[in-house]
Amino acid sequence: MAKPLIPSHTIAELGEQLPEEVLALIFRHLPLRDRAAAARVCRAWATAATSSIVWHNTSISCDDEGGSILPPCLSACLDHIHNLRLVCAPSRKPSRQAAIEILTALAGRTPGLRALRLEGLGEKPLFDAGRDILEAVQAICKATPALLHLDLRSLPFTLDDALVLQVARCCPELLSLFLDNPTLVDNVGPYSILKLLKACPHLCALGLHLASLSRAVLEALAAPDRAPFTLLAVRCASPEDARVTPLPDEAWEAVSRRHPGIAVELELEPALSTQSVENILQPSVPVVALNLNLSGDSVGPVLFAAHHYAATLRALEVRASASAELNAALEELAARCSGLREIHCFCVVSPAVLSAFRAHCPRLRSYTLKLRREPHPWPPTLLP
Repeated sequence: MAKPLIPSHTIAELGEQLPEEVLALIFRHLPLRDRAAAARVCRAWATAATSSIVWHNTSISCDDEGGSILPPCLSACLDHIHNLRLVCAPSRKPSRQAAIEILTALAGRTPGLRALRLEGLGEKPLFDAGRDILEAVQAICKATPALLHLDLRSLPFTLDDALVLQVARCCPELLSLFLDNPTLVDNVGPYSILKLLKACPHLCALGLHLASLSRAVLEALAAPDRAPFTLLAVRCASPEDARVTPLPDEAWEAVSRRHPGIAVELELEPALSTQSVENILQPSVPVVALNLNLSGDSVGPVLFAAHHYAATLRALEVRASASAELNAALEELAARCSGLREIHCFCVVSPAVLSAFRAHCPRLRSYTLKLRREPHPWPPTLLP
């Protein structure tokens, strides 16, 4: 026989016996809908559910919520949000509207927001520029001059100069900005990046498409009065990236001298020709993470990394066809890059490749090196 349900008044009595701090630690893991329900149980739960501890770091999935995503009883709690991760499916109208509702509500207040990360799930609708979502982001920037971190790399929409210039005008304290999202068009030019660097003197982490870089941008990064820069993530995937003027090695060398601790993450996609890849991979680029997903030669870039990035390379991902030449290149890279922490190769490799990485890379923590074909996805092997 099933046990009888606990009466709601008993639940409320139990909840009132718990300290507010304990309730808050529980409620911070709930979606908005459940936080609203908790706030209606009793006075103690309402106090805990609306406390700043619950809302400081908030993750909202607009697909998980039902009805109005922002109940009136929780509107005031937006002021407590410092770090917000907002996930929506742009192709689903309710999810999209919910995301815009949240962003609009935030922009309409004077929140303590310091970090905003937007993520888009699934495919975006055809011919959809995402203007409504991007305008809401611009409104957030205008209303939040103390914003420190803005991450748009998972949005499926083309970003443009207007957005970057708005950030430059309104967010002078910005520390990180990620624009390296998976689109086939890049409308952020070097001019707006230069404006951003000038307006945001403390910016220390930047993600962008290769077409947004120029020699002038690298020179601005290498300026004597520039604050220490720690991360530059560069995505090379669009036709504009393939046509960009090669950046001279001496400009990269100047950046490395000015910022000895800078880490460059490079992501090279199939749109790039072999010549474009050769232009991008300069010896003085302090590459920490390299992602090779090329339609052409992958052996050459792996060998280049082995010879020029041995001192800095910590993570390598390769998507290519299996070959004896690639096996040999990977073995050489393992022998030279002893500081490697991750290696993920999404094709079958020889046993000698696996042995080389296990023998020569004592800091290795994760690898994907399959000796035979297996059904995808291929989970990585984690080392202690």
